[in-house]
Amino acid sequence: MEINSEIIQKNIESAKTGDQVAFTFLLDFFWNEVYGFMLKRTENETDTDDITIETFAKAFDKITTYNPEFGFNTWLITIAKNVHIDMLRKKKSSLFIDISDSDDDSAFNVADETPSIEDEIITEQNLSQLLSYIKRLKPAYQEVIQLRYFQEMSYQDMSETLEEPLNNIKIKLLRAKKLLAEIITKKEKKKSK
Repeated sequence: MEINSEIIQKNIESAKTGDQVAFTFLLDFFWNEVYGFMLKRTENETDTDDITIETFAKAFDKITTYNPEFGFNTWLITIAKNVHIDMLRKKKSSLFIDISDSDDDSAFNVADETPSIEDEIITEQNLSQLLSYIKRLKPAYQEVIQLRYFQEMSYQDMSETLEEPLNNIKIKLLRAKKLLAEIITKKEKKKSK
């Protein structure tokens, strides 16, 4: 299906009202562009992952301030550049800066209950098979999947355990589920051939 600017605008409008499906659509649609842009700048996959996660967390938190006169991807890349500058400043000062509770409280509310397509694909796997798939993810993604599915932690508990803002946890988990579902789907296709 060809995704045109009208579909993107509809999803942005829905996301402004807190629609989780729209958030996920925007995350999936723009992830590679933001990630690719930042990877060229940082030349470091771990930093790029962190920057991209934080970019989407900030964007979803402030989506009501998005001005449709500008491209959504341009807006995301501007946020990404600012996140990158902040990261460089923090590395320079090498002081650990705590994120205030108000930042954390304003995190967008991802519906914690409704299983997504990715959830269903993941839960259909047998345990040993699932663990071998999880091992293919980057450590940061393995960790959130582990906490969510095996320790059955809430987003809030995960945020406290990993000492990361709630928004970042939610984005990381959305991303991890998508990557895991892709690995599983590829394997299933190979089996059925």
